[in-house]
Amino acid sequence: MALIINGEEIDDEVVESEFRNVKGHYERTLQVACCERDNEFRGYAKDNLISRVLLNQEAVKRVPQVDEDAITARLTKLIDEAGGETQFYMRIGMPYKDEKVVRENVAGGVRLDQMLAQVYGAEPEPTEAEQRAFYEKHLSSYMTEEMIHAAHITKSLQGAKSRQEVFDALRSIRQELLAGEDFMKLAEQHRADEQQQIDLGWFKRGDFMEEFETIAFSMGENEVSPVFTTQLGFHICKVLGRKPQEPVAFDIVKDAVRQRIIEEHRDNKFNELIEELKAVSDIKDTDPPEDTSCPGGH
Repeated sequence: MALIINGEEIDDEVVESEFRNVKGHYERTLQVACCERDNEFRGYAKDNLISRVLLNQEAVKRVPQVDEDAITARLTKLIDEAGGETQFYMRIGMPYKDEKVVRENVAGGVRLDQMLAQVYGAEPEPTEAEQRAFYEKHLSSYMTEEMIHAAHITKSLQGAKSRQEVFDALRSIRQELLAGEDFMKLAEQHRADEQQQIDLGWFKRGDFMEEFETIAFSMGENEVSPVFTTQLGFHICKVLGRKPQEPVAFDIVKDAVRQRIIEEHRDNKFNELIEELKAVSDIKDTDPPEDTSCPGGH
């Protein structure tokens, strides 16, 4: 066993599973390629597991007994949220009903929640002045989303002899636009049918296809894009207006500010507990240092 925490051995496959989860997260956010950060991610995985095990061990010490009614209430809620008992067991990956095992797992969750409630203590009651100060300090978290107003000329590949034919047609239209022709006028002339939308109105990131937004949000006001493609065909886009991010008024986000202050209080208490537990625990990591080079020399 590579990881032993206060005498509790963590199976190597558990470490590997957590490592894969951590690495998968960074791969999905395009922050890693191949294996150049594997040692770093393995360290994150072990730290996650150490924190998890220490919390469970401490919870058993502080809350040795969990009320059966509390377990039943939590289990009933989980089953209802899953849409029924069958769906619940499918969701947790248990091919057959084993209520004893499930109740033990649920008891662990209830115990942990009860311990953390002790750790967090009473919720802070920030004054309005404290909330306003927090709002000002973290103003970047309380901004409207950037928006643009755009229109486009688009042609699909349907009925075309080739992609080149469609590209050449739009490139010719773009040359007219750059020479001073009116965008909306040309868009109407080259509209496929009355259902095809020209003016896309105001929109934010995430409202349209990423390929389209990447081009549109990189443009300045009144700028005409190059010809580009999406899964719907070829496009020329023009940005008609922009609304930059701006602060949302304090009164509108006041409740969210208060909640974030409470969450920060809990985060600080949680992190303090983890550090305290690590300081007095016997944690052994017997893994040898790994080769950081990637297969094939990448």
